[in-house]
Amino acid sequence: MAENSGQTTGTANALKGDYFELFGLPQRFELDLAALESAYRAVQGQVHPDRFASAGAAQRRAAMQWAAQANEAFQTLRQPLKRAVYLLGLHGVDVAAESNTAMAPAFLMQQMEWRETIDDAVAAGNPDALERLLGELRDEKRARYQKLGEWLDGNAHQPAAEAVRQLMFIERAEQEIVQRIERLEDMA
Repeated sequence: MAENSGQTTGTANALKGDYFELFGLPQRFELDLAALESAYRAVQGQVHPDRFASAGAAQRRAAMQWAAQANEAFQTLRQPLKRAVYLLGLHGVDVAAESNTAMAPAFLMQQMEWRETIDDAVAAGNPDALERLLGELRDEKRARYQKLGEWLDGNAHQPAAEAVRQLMFIERAEQEIVQRIERLEDMA
């Protein structure tokens, strides 16, 4: 067995738990991103495949799997929307974004207004209108993420799941607006 076996055994045990446990972080939406980054680097340092270059094939393969899992865990926890979906999954709540399109009527009305604003601005070739809407959506997103964090950390999972679906829409709309602005600017 390689000299790293004690370190990797501890990491392997951590990988059996959830991503928060892997990095020694509290299972919460509000997350210290600097602590996450530091913990990620520490885990990667323990399981990096280069440390197992002289080990047997099984240990090298295991090290690669651990490194890949640590990377996946980091990418999931680093991004707020993925972190929210993951947290809900830990509590047995499936966001079901593809099959559950039910939204609060007020949000549906807001969606329609945003959609009309996008269509009108594109039809008029008005990137300034799209920039204003983009700013509005980003403000809306910040407020919704704050509320989402309160729900998740307060174990209010069902409203959190709906907030996640709404944030998915907002992020898609945000991406679309950025692309539309770029196209209008290319045409100018």
